Amino acid sequence: MATNENSLVALSDAMAEAVEKVGAATVTVDARRRFPASGILYSNDLVLTADHVVEREEDIQIFLPAGGEATASIAGRDPGSDLALLRLSRSASQTAEMSQVDPRVGQLVLAVARPTAEGIQASLGIISAIGGPIRTGRGVRLERYISTDAVPYPGFSGGPLIDASGRVIGMNTSGLTRGASIAIPVSQVRLAVESLLQHGKIRRGYLGVRSQPVELPVNGMEALGRAQTSGLLIVGIEPDGPASASGLMVGDILVGIDGDPISDHDELLSRLSGSLVGAQTQVEILRGGKPVSVPVTVGERS
Repeated sequence: MATNENSLVALSDAMAEAVEKVGAATVTVDARRRFPASGILYSNDLVLTADHVVEREEDIQIFLPAGGEATASIAGRDPGSDLALLRLSRSASQTAEMSQVDPRVGQLVLAVARPTAEGIQASLGIISAIGGPIRTGRGVRLERYISTDAVPYPGFSGGPLIDASGRVIGMNTSGLTRGASIAIPVSQVRLAVESLLQHGKIRRGYLGVRSQPVELPVNGMEALGRAQTSGLLIVGIEPDGPASASGLMVGDILVGIDGDPISDHDELLSRLSGSLVGAQTQVEILRGGKPVSVPVTVGERS
């Protein structure tokens, strides 16, 4: 009995220490009319938070863990993935430790927040699912997400999801899925921060076409010379868009981009990453049953 009690005490102490550790890098973000939210000290002068809690671009107040406050400006934001990066007016003394290990289903986690000046808050749970890609309510493809049964209390959006050692494995948000809170994994956050710092936003490419999935005809599959059974039939072309300028036509079947097969809309969205914006890209189509490669300068989706 004593051994079991000691184990529970040790687990309890470890959880409290993990919260205390990340609490030193978790801030209050006051940037909306109602209840404030939380943020993560990503670096000494940058705060990562959820975009939907940043309702104003001026007079953003950050309440720091060690006491005191700082103003912040927007370094970059992406409503589609609900990520915002704020630049502090003065440097903070401590930053969050980001996990280098992939999260696992069943792993014990804590959702942590600092929604008020009263101090840190936490909610315990396990990772119930790791999924993706999914299409968010904002029409953006999210490659990965973490679902937990930790209760997302008011003000938890923008705060860290941590492992038992206090390392951040994701950022909590209730702004992407209706009626549920998920966490954006650190691996996705790192990529987003890179783009936000460089461009102030996350760039996404587009071709300017409307399309629908179709099965490829047998002669089309044979002409491609690969085991691809479906593609995207172009049913509409945006005037003055990239596809129109390149000579793509209604009735063409889009089957690949730069040598990568494209079978459905999700694959197309995934392939049209920010790195392709403004670049001439080879779009592979079937026209009249024959494969044709068309150079297209990829546009930027607003």
